[in-house]
Amino acid sequence: MKKETSWFKVALSLNELLWQPNNMTVVEVNGKKITIAKFNNELFAFAYKCPHAGGVMAEGFIDSLGNAVCPLHRYKFSLKTGRNSTGEEYLKTYFIKLNEDGLFVGFEENKWF
Repeated sequence: MKKETSWFKVALSLNELLWQPNNMTVVEVNGKKITIAKFNNELFAFAYKCPHAGGVMAEGFIDSLGNAVCPLHRYKFSLKTGRNSTGEEYLKTYFIKLNEDGLFVGFEENKWF
């Protein structure tokens, strides 16, 4: 089994997105809502909802350590790995890249070859 990444264009530029004051926004990619965040000049893409209780992650905030904080129960997830600070759950993360052609989110798929 081989893992392959499928890339989907979400915007022509960062200015095209509707950023909230918390440096997060929500986009729809390949039929799924995804949260995109900016932190320390880096971009991150992760699940729309918290795996713990379904809170909308874009309604939370990013703490000073680079964790996305859920608005419901203040669960903290690393923007880089998706790992919960207590190790109980993981927030699904996605690949993201910005180049001269636009902003893209990548989904990893299992392929049988």
